Amino acid sequence: MHITDDLYRLLEIVPDQIRRPLQQHQDRNHLIEIVMDLGRLPEARFPSQVEYLGEIPVSRKDLSYSIERIGTFSSDNRAGIEQTLHRISAMRNRKGEVIGLTCRVGRAVFGTIAMIRELVETGRSILMLGRPGVGKTTALREIARVLADELEKRVVIIDTSNEIAGDGDVPHTAIGRARRMQVASPEQQHRVMIEAVENHTPEVIVIDEIGTELEALAARTIAERGVQLVGTAHGNQIENLLKNPTLCDLIGGIQAVTLGDDEARRRGSQKTVLERKAPPTFEIAVEMLERHCWVVHEQVADTVDALLRGKKPNPEVRTMDDNGEVKIKREFNGSPGLSPSLNRNARRLLAESGEMLASDGGFRNSGYMMPLPNTGQISQSLEFSEAKSFEQLLDESLSGNGMFSHSTESRWEDKDARPNGEDLPLHIYPYAIPRHQMEQAITTLGLPVVLTKDIDSADVILALRSHTRKQSKLRHVAKTRHVPIHVIKNSGLPQIAKALRRLLDMEDPATPEFAASASEDEMEALEETRLAVEQIVIPKGQPVELLPRSPKVRKMQHELVEHYRLKSASFGDEPNRRLRIYPA
Repeated sequence: MHITDDLYRLLEIVPDQIRRPLQQHQDRNHLIEIVMDLGRLPEARFPSQVEYLGEIPVSRKDLSYSIERIGTFSSDNRAGIEQTLHRISAMRNRKGEVIGLTCRVGRAVFGTIAMIRELVETGRSILMLGRPGVGKTTALREIARVLADELEKRVVIIDTSNEIAGDGDVPHTAIGRARRMQVASPEQQHRVMIEAVENHTPEVIVIDEIGTELEALAARTIAERGVQLVGTAHGNQIENLLKNPTLCDLIGGIQAVTLGDDEARRRGSQKTVLERKAPPTFEIAVEMLERHCWVVHEQVADTVDALLRGKKPNPEVRTMDDNGEVKIKREFNGSPGLSPSLNRNARRLLAESGEMLASDGGFRNSGYMMPLPNTGQISQSLEFSEAKSFEQLLDESLSGNGMFSHSTESRWEDKDARPNGEDLPLHIYPYAIPRHQMEQAITTLGLPVVLTKDIDSADVILALRSHTRKQSKLRHVAKTRHVPIHVIKNSGLPQIAKALRRLLDMEDPATPEFAASASEDEMEALEETRLAVEQIVIPKGQPVELLPRSPKVRKMQHELVEHYRLKSASFGDEPNRRLRIYPA
């Protein structure tokens, strides 16, 4: 990670008695801002402390010294130093005189978006959330550079306060080939956003600090025109936007809906409920908790729907260590709002994974004790790396978009080409698909697949369908190197697993003949079986006991287990007779 800050340029505008202590300070490279308030001691703010600079209070002469060496203050009381990223903000009295300055250090940090780079490359709109000073603008600047220079997209930055590309007419080199549109006053930002789309044919629009209803409306208009949006908004979490009537449209908006009696009973809710009004303007949301700890919501629509139903979303937590290595984990949050059947299955799967054990080694479920196989040491903080929650996976299966669907969204881009199935392992080049999702599917299913970063060494390219349509360059490269492209509808684990099995000419365990005509209860039982196999039996090598089922359903479960080449047996007395699945 490379950092450029031009700190000496900022120190040149402050008086000598403030400059000297900072030039000799051992933590000057971590300086956040200098505060100069009339009649008070000047302060230097660092990430973990605040220090006074000398014992002489700031005078009007000191303030004038600094003001003379910076650009003109705009209507939002912000100014800068030409061709730097530093920002100087003014405080004024009732007469309009400057009585305080906040001199914030602007840094260009190259490599700061390594935690979400694959999301940036997908072309979906991204919203960065976080408190002031956490690094939203720094990340935004780096995203603009990567999109413009490395992905060769037409990027236009709406720079209202000249904070992204610096002060002056010539933008800072940190934004690369991206273009910058300045805004005369903050009130005009929404108009400049629309002007950028209409006049400069961008593929990406970058916006800092979306804060008004007009700006949120302009962002939706831009997104509906097919332009990728990357923006920031103040607020630590998505919940803050849900409670903000001005900005909630960024994540789909909220409306009150009156349900019918039957629907209200089915949901177990009141007749008047809150629901998402429209598709979110931003499809991905990133909550920047700290500079190297980000929470990622890859499906904002699913997150908002879960929150409105009283459930807790299960986002990814991405961290970066001192060596620049990105670690991704998903903490499973309980969902008290689940319907009884879903809650039963979700709790059952948690129990099989070693969570929620009773003191005697059993699991309390629906009022009776069920013995569990020996699971070894129990971890109290269960983490799922599964991309979607149990309920979402089941919804996909029932709607025909998941693993049990006969209709597939995968197809060959070149119908005459096939990967070389004789030479294993199969080398796959993933395009616009999260690499950790691929690795999770490969590890869980134990497939002979190796992910490669070099197309030349790949047997096949696995890509998202939505990203292959516009990528003529990818098609050309694949055709030149005689590498077939296999596309899938979305980057969920079910779709990835299904595509990998097809590429390896493996029998798909998700398409037994009975799946097409199965009832809702039968589909629920099959989904319980699949999740138990793919989340517990295969990766952890542990036996699993399923819920009691009828003889007909148990037969279907046995057949599904056989597709995974595993053994299963029924035990117990009716009506509590159930299936036990054994590891290979």
